[in-house]
Amino acid sequence: MGGQGGGDCSERICPYEISWVDRPSATGVVHKYAECADKGLCERETGNCLCFPGYEGKGCGRQSCPSNCSGRGKCTFLKNLGFGTVYNEYYDGSSLALSGLGVGPKTFENDKWDGDRARACVCDSGWTGPSCEERMCPKGNDIMDVIPTFDEFSQSGTTGFGNEMAQAQTITLFDADDNLANFASQTFAIQFTSRMNETYSTQPIMWSTVDATLASYIKSALKALPMKVIDDLDVSVNQAVGTNGAIIEVTFTGNNVQGHQYPLELLVKPCGDGCSPKITGLNNLRSFSTNTLSKVQITTIADNQSYECGRRGKCDRVTGLCFCFEGYTGDRCNVLTALH
Repeated sequence: MGGQGGGDCSERICPYEISWVDRPSATGVVHKYAECADKGLCERETGNCLCFPGYEGKGCGRQSCPSNCSGRGKCTFLKNLGFGTVYNEYYDGSSLALSGLGVGPKTFENDKWDGDRARACVCDSGWTGPSCEERMCPKGNDIMDVIPTFDEFSQSGTTGFGNEMAQAQTITLFDADDNLANFASQTFAIQFTSRMNETYSTQPIMWSTVDATLASYIKSALKALPMKVIDDLDVSVNQAVGTNGAIIEVTFTGNNVQGHQYPLELLVKPCGDGCSPKITGLNNLRSFSTNTLSKVQITTIADNQSYECGRRGKCDRVTGLCFCFEGYTGDRCNVLTALH
């Protein structure tokens, strides 16, 4: 290669990659090709790049993840990183140009120069931190939160316990042929992601044309999830939304699901032999329309909160256990043992 250093051809040339940081050209062009991407030193005897900490690859062309995510996560390229924890954290039902029943984090087309070069850790459930080195602790409501109420007769404000408004999520489903009877006897499932980022899928749920029966099927399936991750909830169904729509409202009333919860995700695509959960899917589901769209929305925001250790203790990042302050106990410090 003419013009390179080492006039006696005794030195090897190292791989070139797009420079991470360089000076602009006279026309403002940046990120030109550079030996070892300007993030390493060339070992002339072997032609290998000795990359600086935090960079790796033949030409130091990609970032490495800290501590390789401690073996508790996946080192993920920028172009594959998602928004939020579940799809419906991104989708709020306000745009008719989007399907509202996606599963998994919402991802975006990323054509930036570092989309397939910059990386970050996506931690396994129960772990957090830049390198997934810390355990997460259970989350729950602060037992000392006092919810204000209003006395309409005395026109005065009062305070008290037990007045919390639970979070409600509304699932709206439409049949593509404007005939909800097409859903009869089909099976679907619901995916729930806990505040510890643990993902659970229900057993197959059979669609019933009787509102109360379908509501009981959904409630039973969600309460049957492992570890009592949903310890209690209310479910109501209304299949009288015109001739083609059904509204399913899920209200989280249990102690384990106080405060903000991630939006539910519906598994509505067919899942056959060897697939779990095995479902027929809601095969005639409408996913886009000019005026009606299947979607999941948080329709009632909870009054109570979802604090780590209930804001009444400290999280031990090694064990993932809450060390409660004096006067509090429970796995998330949400049990009051003494009045202060």
